Parts: sequence; C-alpha cells; structure tokens
Amino acid sequence: MSADVAATVGGECVTVAEVDTRERALRAGGTADALPRPGTSEARQLRRWITQVLVAERVVAAEAIELGVHDEHAPAERDLLPDEVARLEIGSVAASTLSKPRGRAVFARVTAAVRISDAEVRDYHGRNPFRFANRPAAPGGWHGAPVRAELDDVRPAIAAHLLAAARRREYRRWLDARCVDAVVLAPGYEHPGDPRQPDNTHRH
Repeated sequence: MSADVAATVGGECVTVAEVDTRERALRAGGTADALPRPGTSEARQLRRWITQVLVAERVVAAEAIELGVHDEHAPAERDLLPDEVARLEIGSVAASTLSKPRGRAVFARVTAAVRISDAEVRDYHGRNPFRFANRPAAPGGWHGAPVRAELDDVRPAIAAHLLAAARRREYRRWLDARCVDAVVLAPGYEHPGDPRQPDNTHRH
C-alpha cells in the first residue's frame, strides 16, 4: 500500500491527505483545546480514529448506492441519537456516520426488520418498574416519590425505548461487519484498539 494511502475501502483509497484535512478541521473547531498535541501517542490514536470515521463513511456511502436510498428517506438525527447515552451506546464512529442524511437513510433501511417482542417489554418492566413512572406533584413545587407504573400504561414507551436501542445495536453490528469485509488499513492507521499497534498501551 502506498505511503500516501491510509486505508482502502473496497479498492477505493482513503488518502493520508484526507486524514490530514479532517484532523485540521477538528483542530480548528470548538473542541481543539481537548485534542492531544500533535506528535504524541494520543495524537496518533486520534488520527487512527479519524481514519475509522473516514472508512465508515465510505462504507455507508457505498451501501446507500447499493440499497438505492436517498436523503429524503432519512429520519432526523435526534430521533436516532436523542441523547449522549445513545451516542455512547452506538459508538463514536457509527454515530459520526449518522450526522448526514445519507447515513441515517441507510440506518433506517438496514434496521427496518428489527423487532421487539412483548416478552422483552414485560421483562424490562419487571426489572425497571419505575423507569417510566410518574412523579406526582407535591406542595412547594417538589415532586413525590415515583409511583410504580402499570405495564399497560407504559408499554408503548418501553417498546419504543427498547426498539431504538436494538436498532442502534443492529446498525453498529452491521457497520462493523461491513468494515471488516471491505476495509484494509495501512500501517500506522490501524484501529485505535488494535493491540498489535504500538500506541495501544494501557497506562495508570
């Protein structure tokens, strides 16, 4: 693989220049102070993560063409990633592919068959009886202790919660599998978590 290439995706190159451009954009943004100093081990790990984002974007773009999905098929980003918990759950690389309508359209298509059973809803309610409970109002603007919700009252909310989480898991599983099949990473641009690369060290 050429020194100018960080990775290939189905034979298409992701260049080192593209990694450089994305890194410069990050360092010019509002989170620049939180990024590692160039030349450090942590900065090399950042470049590996950027490479993962770039190859994931290529994989999703190719799949969009294969599936024939378009931006108008895309749900809103807030519907797929409503909070930080959802972003952590799906992972930063997969979440980055959902910042564009095309990625969200692919998400909708590849997770369309995901279903949640009534047994899963019942089991979740049994384990978390107060998860969707009401907190009755109390004098002085306070709220009382949560009241255990009846299953029939919260069934739709639980089902929606479980379905959204299951779809995020399925999308991440699908994306990981597609990347394994299509992506070849150049030395120095390995996955940040690859134990064989020298910057993946555990320190205290």
